[in-house]
Amino acid sequence: MTFEPLLSVQKLHKAFGGLTAVNQLSFDVSEGSIVGLLGPNGSGKTTAINLLSGALSPDSGQVHLEGRALAQAPHRISHQGVARTFQLVRILPELSCAENVMAGLAFRRRPLWGQAANGMVAELLRRVGLSKQTSTLAENLTYIDQKRLELARALGQEPKLLLLDEWLAGLNPSELREGVELIGKLKAEGMTVLMVEHVMSAIRSLCDRCIVMNAGAKIAEGPPDQVLAEPEVVRAYLGDAYA
Repeated sequence: MTFEPLLSVQKLHKAFGGLTAVNQLSFDVSEGSIVGLLGPNGSGKTTAINLLSGALSPDSGQVHLEGRALAQAPHRISHQGVARTFQLVRILPELSCAENVMAGLAFRRRPLWGQAANGMVAELLRRVGLSKQTSTLAENLTYIDQKRLELARALGQEPKLLLLDEWLAGLNPSELREGVELIGKLKAEGMTVLMVEHVMSAIRSLCDRCIVMNAGAKIAEGPPDQVLAEPEVVRAYLGDAYA
């Protein structure tokens, strides 16, 4: 018996003029797993996330979610079950935490607003650890809490696949532990996650598999410890002297 992956990416390609940002990228993500998308700066990871979320259109290649071709427009991709966070946190700073999440609920496949959304807002804020910040303006949150808020809004889309673009970046050690614990809880709940990340301790503790990119192309794939020890991966991060 064969099992179809939740996400299947085949020969995804994107170039900007003469620069190839994503070069014939192929990989699968199984339902309920966390897969790390790794690579040095400029390797094409965020471009790949932008292609999967509809922020960019591919030049060629195919992406399937649950066996169905992924749409091109971001709102249609969201309605198919893909949600994301951003490398630079995107919140509505002058709105409260509750209003930020409420705004997201109004644009999902099965929209909620007004009284019907209040219970869902409370549950999403509780889920990410912001129960006590319901009325706090988003601009007054700490950095990690702004990340939590963006995550709550993404979870409000009822995603089948969650894309995290360096969600753990910029956190101090205690915040990092909290962030890893939160992502671990999402995995325990059955969430499927594709995460771009540079924090290797988090990759080792959270990820079932990793895909490593360099210069737009996939150079390695497999379990974290195995992949991170491969000479080509070491060379991509540290140079020939360390490979």
